[in-house]
Amino acid sequence: MRNKRGISQAFSVAPRGIELRRATLFDVFDMSRILIRSITQLCSEDHDNDPDIIARWTANKTPQGIRDWIEGSHDLWLALLNGRPTGVGAISPEGEVSVLYVAPDGIGNGVGAALLARLEAELKEAGHDTGRLDSTATARGFYLKHGWQTKGTPKPGRYGPCQKMVKPLQP
Repeated sequence: MRNKRGISQAFSVAPRGIELRRATLFDVFDMSRILIRSITQLCSEDHDNDPDIIARWTANKTPQGIRDWIEGSHDLWLALLNGRPTGVGAISPEGEVSVLYVAPDGIGNGVGAALLARLEAELKEAGHDTGRLDSTATARGFYLKHGWQTKGTPKPGRYGPCQKMVKPLQP
C-alpha cells in the first residue's frame, strides 16, 4: 500500500482482526477503561499494587482527561481487536510516543505491535528521523523486542522508574 506521497506503508498494515483508527470524542469512555485496566492489571512491576501510585497514574486517564488530549494537540489512536476497543496509542505534541496501552484481554494478539508500528509511521510521516519515548519497567521488554534502544539509565518517574528509549526511523 502506498500513501499520498508514494511511500510504501506495508510495514504499518495491522494484522488480521486488528483495526487501527484515529480516536474521536466518542471513544473517550472505551479509552479510559482500556488505560485504567491496563495500568491496574498489567503494570504491577511499576506500581507494586500501591493504591496511591495507581490513583496518581490513572488520575488523568478519565474520559474528561482523554477528551482534553483529543481536543489538544495529541495524536490519539484506538486499536480494535475483532471490533472491540483493545488498545490506545498517542503521540505528544513534542513528537514522542506518549501513550501505548493494551487491555489485559488484548495482550499477545499483536495489538501493541500494530499500534507501535502505526505511531512510528506517524512520527516518520511528520518528519521525525528518531522515535523517542519514556518506558515503564513493564513495557521495556516490549520496546526492546521492537527495535527500541535504551538511552541512559532509568530515572525516577511519576509512577515508578522511567527509561528513556529511542529508535531510528528508517526511510
